[in-house]
Amino acid sequence: MTEIKLPQIKELKYPTLEVIRDHGGSATRSEILEAVPQVFELTEEQLSIKHSAESGGESKVHHRIGWALTELKNIGAAENSKRGVWSITQKGNEYLSIPRSEAEKKMKEDMGTYEKFSKPKNKMLGEDIENDEDIWKENLLSALKKMSPDAFERLAQRILREAGFDNVEVTGRPGDGGIDGVGIYKVSLVSFPTYFQCKRANGSVSASTVRDFRGSMVGRGDKGLLITTGTFTSGAIAEANRDGAPPVNLISGNELCDLLVEYRIGVRVEERIVLDVEVNNDFFMNL
Repeated sequence: MTEIKLPQIKELKYPTLEVIRDHGGSATRSEILEAVPQVFELTEEQLSIKHSAESGGESKVHHRIGWALTELKNIGAAENSKRGVWSITQKGNEYLSIPRSEAEKKMKEDMGTYEKFSKPKNKMLGEDIENDEDIWKENLLSALKKMSPDAFERLAQRILREAGFDNVEVTGRPGDGGIDGVGIYKVSLVSFPTYFQCKRANGSVSASTVRDFRGSMVGRGDKGLLITTGTFTSGAIAEANRDGAPPVNLISGNELCDLLVEYRIGVRVEERIVLDVEVNNDFFMNL
């Protein structure tokens, strides 16, 4: 069987900087994860290769892009806000101002300096490095997948409340066509209902799930939110943003973990040099 080749972390860093620059100097993690594979013209087959069974269905390519972002941050080429928006720094622009081969050589040297003086020792896991973020997110996703469907819906309800939604209700019951709840979101002087659906999944959510969810909203509203512990296929992402159809906002397992940390739901966070997150398994089991 022919091995399917994927870009290595060292090959991803420079294109990732270019993507952030081309998005106006800043980009969300989801925008980066969508755009970088397009630079390499990766196929569905390449993107479907999973990092590990415990990673919530995250693809190996996306995992490596995440590591490329981490290394760019470590060498001062990029920085990220608490809301997951990545921006390019002056040093990042300096890398982009020289030929790619020179920039990659310089980034390798700077990463070596960082590892020598700053980076804590990490375990090697095959060709990938398993960092603290990988560990706590895998633990958190494991806890989420053990929740009952009702508890997971109540968790989504709380997240929406923390995010500023009013009158959030869990409505999931037979005959609701897959809609698990609804909340009212207000933007300035305008308020509108947003329907949500929760999908506990180990793998990827497909485009058909997005279409079915959108269909269940017909006659009720045109704002939807699909939340999963897994990931979304590229087809699902395209379907969620299809021209002429009501958009469906997607929250993957990785983004769900970030939200739980941001709102301090079910986790204890100690902000030190690195993020130390301890998962409270009892919270999710007893919600």
